[in-house]
Amino acid sequence: MDEVLEAAEVVADSELEGAVVWLLRVVGILLALGGAGLWLFTSAGLLWLPALLMVAGVLLATIPGILLELLELFA
Repeated sequence: MDEVLEAAEVVADSELEGAVVWLLRVVGILLALGGAGLWLFTSAGLLWLPALLMVAGVLLATIPGILLELLELFA
């Protein structure tokens, strides 16, 4: 866990903070759309993969920005 926080601090200290957050948001949105597409447009009986993709997409779209804001607040 310490390694993750250290990596987040390095990103927060660099000038690329906004670019990294937006890159992760775009990847999260693409994952969520891919999961929704699998769920809606395929006849797969197993719905775990689309559900996991949508959850991972939402988490990737929201958590990086919140994490970096909290690091700036407490640093």
